[in-house]
Amino acid sequence: MTERLSDHTTLRLGGPARRWVRATTERELIEAVDSADRVREPVLVLGGGSNLVVADDGFPGTVVEVATRGISADSETVDGTRISVCGGALVTVAAGEVWDDFVAEAVRRRWVGIEALSGIPGTVGATPIQNVGAYGQEVAQTVARVRVWDRRLRGIRTFAAADCGFAYRTSRFKADRFDAGGGRHVVLDVTFQLAIGDSSAPVTYAELARTLGVEVGTRAPLADVREAVLRLRAGKGMVLDPDDHDTWSAGSFFTNPFVEPGRVPAGAPSYPQPDGAVKTSAAWLIEHAGFAKGHGNERVSLSTKHTLALTNRGAATTADLLALARDVRAGVREAYGIELVNEPVLLGCSL
Repeated sequence: MTERLSDHTTLRLGGPARRWVRATTERELIEAVDSADRVREPVLVLGGGSNLVVADDGFPGTVVEVATRGISADSETVDGTRISVCGGALVTVAAGEVWDDFVAEAVRRRWVGIEALSGIPGTVGATPIQNVGAYGQEVAQTVARVRVWDRRLRGIRTFAAADCGFAYRTSRFKADRFDAGGGRHVVLDVTFQLAIGDSSAPVTYAELARTLGVEVGTRAPLADVREAVLRLRAGKGMVLDPDDHDTWSAGSFFTNPFVEPGRVPAGAPSYPQPDGAVKTSAAWLIEHAGFAKGHGNERVSLSTKHTLALTNRGAATTADLLALARDVRAGVREAYGIELVNEPVLLGCSL
């Protein structure tokens, strides 16, 4: 039976794949990718499909669904408490593990450092590629190393965190491309260095601090932080719910732009960066360019809860979604002279 990408993406969009392989072991994952590369067949390595926009025509190659599992912690017991020799937990997680399940497990086991990343859809293997972040945390803060299959060298490599090229919503794994298409590196597993304790990492995001009733820079109970983040995300349609079309999205469709200080519109949020640039809010730009929550039609619209999410209202096509994205991008460009950049990967389609 032909598999359609619309059944495997959070946008619920995308046409059929020519061939589908579900890899449940690391060996199956490597062999599926390498065998396709040997004959120069296009390959899509698919995790949770949460950061992906696929063309209506589908994918004319092999989709390799990453379904590997496993979480192991390098720790020892001292005075009844399991710690690692480096004072925390060194946790290696298979690429196919569901990210939010891992976060829940981390909170349960008192592993500190990813609790504010609760509710993010997708798999663990995708998180270092995009350097996933939210509510003041990003995975770059806790990644110790990433083990990959290098499609060009046809071998397994391990990158320490310092060699991963992490930056805002990107990494070397996103930037390095393979000659025949797609990313050069297939993530096999990710090792995280996590502290151990009952309190979270310092809460640096003002909205989260207000929700928790704490001062910015202070800590809160791990479970409270996770619960608060899930509540905040659900209020913005950012926690998957099959009955809520506001969650039929790829999350934030545009990244927050970095501009020269003098180009930040009056009244827009402004976050100075070490290099002299200023980060501002894509959501603010969209709203003040005249695109309100729910802007669109009965097929595709901005979320009714959050203007950064472009949503499938149930009968959309990818062409519909991209038309809306172009409309929003052009409106912001006309109003403020700032070019918004899409965050999800576009496969077989473009803006």
